[in-house]
Amino acid sequence: MESDSNWMSSCSLVIRAFNEERHIGRLLEGVRRQTIQDVEIILVDSGSTDATAAIAAHYGARVMHIPPEEFTFGRSLNLGLAAATRDLVAIASAHVYPVYPDWLERLLSPFADPVVALTYGKQRGDVNSKFSEHQIFARWYPEETVARQSHPFCNNANTVIRRSVWRAHPYDETLTGLEDLAWAKWAQEQGHAIAYVPEAEVVHVHNETPRGVLNRYRREGMAFKRIYPEAHFSLYDFVRSTFASIGFDLLHAARLRRFGRSFLSIFWFRFSQFWGTYQGYRHSSLLTPDLRQTFYYHVGWEKPVSEKRDVEPIRYNE
Repeated sequence: MESDSNWMSSCSLVIRAFNEERHIGRLLEGVRRQTIQDVEIILVDSGSTDATAAIAAHYGARVMHIPPEEFTFGRSLNLGLAAATRDLVAIASAHVYPVYPDWLERLLSPFADPVVALTYGKQRGDVNSKFSEHQIFARWYPEETVARQSHPFCNNANTVIRRSVWRAHPYDETLTGLEDLAWAKWAQEQGHAIAYVPEAEVVHVHNETPRGVLNRYRREGMAFKRIYPEAHFSLYDFVRSTFASIGFDLLHAARLRRFGRSFLSIFWFRFSQFWGTYQGYRHSSLLTPDLRQTFYYHVGWEKPVSEKRDVEPIRYNE
């Protein structure tokens, strides 16, 4: 384990991957250009048949394999965290890449507070992301730093976790998704803090089909129901959320002069999102207003890009 004096200069990085040869090289190139250079990279590969593992090995990653039939999000993370040798462990999806060279430095900085158990950073889409996905990213990842968050929302596509806290409570390997939310909920109940760091920004590449979007939100709906057994998302919620989200997205697309090229994707994305959520729930209960707004918002538009930081972004070779 790293000593407390080295918490800012070193970390491990766990990456979950399956057939990500198109994206993982950019992530690892971004890691190579970070201000923090002492990064132990661990790839947990769940049966890739392409060059994912070879690319990761080229960048010095330690490659671990998990059979596809044994994969869950929680299990792959537990394997990676168990293999890590640093107390601060970054977690990233294989299809994200950092925008700035101080990405890891920013994610690590809140750990100066010993109460902090997890930090997560901002995500945004790329040029191929659907319009509605951009709106979700803008709603979930605002511009304001939160040193101690009041709710457990976070996302393991762009996170750092304190491994010494994880040892007391590994990720739930039975969940179909939202293992990050479940862990953060437990951590806050134990008195630990969650910090949000918008400067630690990544681009998250999602180019899903309607079926892919539906399956993602159905999976997360099932997991949310497990984490919050009294939660509900009724047929009325589906209809209301779908129509309201489509309406707001269309209006905002028109204001941005992106109506024509975004029209169809807004309809199928929002329908798939909320139909998948409805399929994952089926039962009724109460949700806290903050958490419900976070997961099922329909009011709120993509904000204009804030003033650029005085940090030069990483220039990737296209």
